[in-house]
Amino acid sequence: MSTTPPLVQGYEVVIGFETHAQLSTASKIFSRASTAFGAEPNTQACAVDLALPGTLPVMNKGAVERAIRLGLALGSHIAPRSVFARKNYFYPDLPKGYQISQYEIPVVQGGSVSFYLGDELKTVRLVRAHLEEDAGKSLHEDFVGMSGIDLNRAGTPLLEIVTEPDMRSTAEAVAYARELHKIVTWIGICDGNMQEGSFRCDANVSVRKPGQPLGTRREIKNLNSFRFMQQAIDFEIRWQIEQLEDGHAIQQATVLFDPDTGETRAMRTKEDAADYRYFPDPDLPPLAIAAEWVERVKSEMPELPRAMAARYVRDHGLSEYDATQLTQSPAHAAYFEAAVAAGAAPKLASNWLQGEISKRLNAQELGIEAAPVSAAQLAQLIGRIADGTISNNAARQVFEALWNREGASADAEARGEGQDVDALIEAKGLKQMSDTGALEKIVDEVLAKNEKNIAEYRAGKDKAFNALVGQVMKASAGKANPAQVNALIKAKLG
Repeated sequence: MSTTPPLVQGYEVVIGFETHAQLSTASKIFSRASTAFGAEPNTQACAVDLALPGTLPVMNKGAVERAIRLGLALGSHIAPRSVFARKNYFYPDLPKGYQISQYEIPVVQGGSVSFYLGDELKTVRLVRAHLEEDAGKSLHEDFVGMSGIDLNRAGTPLLEIVTEPDMRSTAEAVAYARELHKIVTWIGICDGNMQEGSFRCDANVSVRKPGQPLGTRREIKNLNSFRFMQQAIDFEIRWQIEQLEDGHAIQQATVLFDPDTGETRAMRTKEDAADYRYFPDPDLPPLAIAAEWVERVKSEMPELPRAMAARYVRDHGLSEYDATQLTQSPAHAAYFEAAVAAGAAPKLASNWLQGEISKRLNAQELGIEAAPVSAAQLAQLIGRIADGTISNNAARQVFEALWNREGASADAEARGEGQDVDALIEAKGLKQMSDTGALEKIVDEVLAKNEKNIAEYRAGKDKAFNALVGQVMKASAGKANPAQVNALIKAKLG
């Protein structure tokens, strides 16, 4: 297990993240305006969101509860008292001229995110997660020579999750982002839709020679896919190293990634905290969170993915990789557990889920919830392989029929029963030949016709034995039980 950070052209990469997770509340953080995505521009911004004279913000309790859930999931300290501040800057899509956020005393403090990178357990420390409101959105593509402003997002509740600069490679950064995405969706505080902006990542990237102080960072804003995240960080690392090798100094800046060119480009010089002139918001009292509230939320928390994966390793003997794949979403884990509860061997259920089922789901762009083969059907299929009723090859044929709903009656479909595995095995004539007498007769006939292979086998050539097995399987139309065939041939050949 390596603990030495990888180097790129002799430089050490240093990456930290700021992630904005849009909270899954129906209304905004300080008003009752809707947070629904896709409405006509400027139809979901009320007077409170715009800070019109005479309006006052009122805290959304649901947003606070989601912050508590995240803090519990990440092992953070949940502040019994936190404070909201005004972050002052001027931008066309910020209608108030300031953003209500948290600065000195955030609601969630510390904590960590752990994940596997290959077989190595990595842990990224968190600085904080603070509540804040989103700004609006500037629109440029639909206007010629002008920009439009859509304030529907203004006031949407966010949790900004800030890490220490603990990541040392692009792979580690993307793995962290995936794990955090899994956690926020798992505990139900964010829908994780990156295309709609519900989960937006900003990567702070710098490089340095080993042992040197931290280099100057550049912040890549609004990375909305894991693929673009990888491309953007890789480009930024190369660009910074080239600049330093050419004798140029890195200037702190905010940059954007252009997916069309695969390059980052500077948007503006990077501000520091002092530039925002933070001060406590006079319209909002401190946020008080009672210990009883935290305990109630804790009692309602689901089992977390890392804890569930550890249980799968401990109770089912699965590898860390398999357990991590099975806990990629609550739906995947529920499917696996339902299959095991129905009698499937855990390792075989895992293999089918990660193999045949995942391949087909990905090809058809389906979620596990839409899988045509139920967990109970998978368990029955695995059971028929285990008890020797069908071969692995026949099982794939049955699975194909189940997936495509072959032979399912309309009445059964209406009742949600689907197809019966045993009925499909019978209908397709796939049951293995396990009658010892009938099988022995076929073996005798094959051996009588293959004296050359027998002689080669006795001379120590294993391929000759495999050829004999193949002849028996062919003579039985593939229905012979391979284990029985092997045992019979070995017994007859001494």
